[in-house]
Amino acid sequence: MRYALRRLLRAALTLFGVALCVFLLIRWIPGDPVDTILGDLATPLDRARWTARFHLDESLLAQFGYFLEDVLNGTLGSSFRSDEPVASLIAEVAGSTVKLALASLLVAWGIGIPMGLFAASRQQTRSDRMVSTFSALGLAIPTIWLAPLLILLFGVTLRVLPLPGDEESPLALVLPAITLGTALAASMQRQTRGAVIDALAEPFSIVARAKGLPERTVLFRAFRTGALPVLTIAAAQLGALLSGTVVIETLFERQGLGSLFLSAFFSRDIPIIQGCVLIIASTYVLINLLLDLAYAWVDPRVRFS
Repeated sequence: MRYALRRLLRAALTLFGVALCVFLLIRWIPGDPVDTILGDLATPLDRARWTARFHLDESLLAQFGYFLEDVLNGTLGSSFRSDEPVASLIAEVAGSTVKLALASLLVAWGIGIPMGLFAASRQQTRSDRMVSTFSALGLAIPTIWLAPLLILLFGVTLRVLPLPGDEESPLALVLPAITLGTALAASMQRQTRGAVIDALAEPFSIVARAKGLPERTVLFRAFRTGALPVLTIAAAQLGALLSGTVVIETLFERQGLGSLFLSAFFSRDIPIIQGCVLIIASTYVLINLLLDLAYAWVDPRVRFS
């Protein structure tokens, strides 16, 4: 219980630090949001009313207090342009981003873990080198280049998958998920391979082989033993997926947190920017909190250390 409470306190402090950093950094960006929203033709009276409406004429400390109040009441503030609650705007598009993130994660795990197990079972062979080469290519290929290539191949030339902008088709997630999950699959493969190789060198694996257990059983037990570092990178990947959807949703013309954030950034809609970053950071912190608690449950040494 003490371990869990310490982790909860650390997560709360982390979120407070994220909120403070986002609040300060967004206000250091050059340009006046009043000019961006109202334009050059706005009268001084309109500017004064708008500034007072969103408390931009008050001190940074007072503005941060209003921001925390909006966070605690669940609205996350109101959009500068539409005056709608930011939480409602995020809720409208968050489902699309979550679907893309989960689909990309399935691609990453579905490719990376089996390939890592395959490479570990054939270490220092030609098959192992071929898989390692594929992983290096997956890590090296930039997403902004891979996405147009997949669109041209499967959407334009072969015409087997929908083009960007067609979100009604059930296959619309395939190309974005492959694009986003390729690099993550390569990273997952390398982590799985290393963890399983280390576990296969442990005495329990040597004894299991000496007793005549099937190689598949030995490999599975080695993977289960080395699952902690794999879980760590899996949690990090989910956080990276949420923040990495900005480019993918733009390239594939999908509605989501990434496209909402990018649109708000160019229009200087500060409450939406703050809300999107805070939601992504909160998800990341929550995942790592659950992972810490899972570590303590799996390995008692973690909670006693």
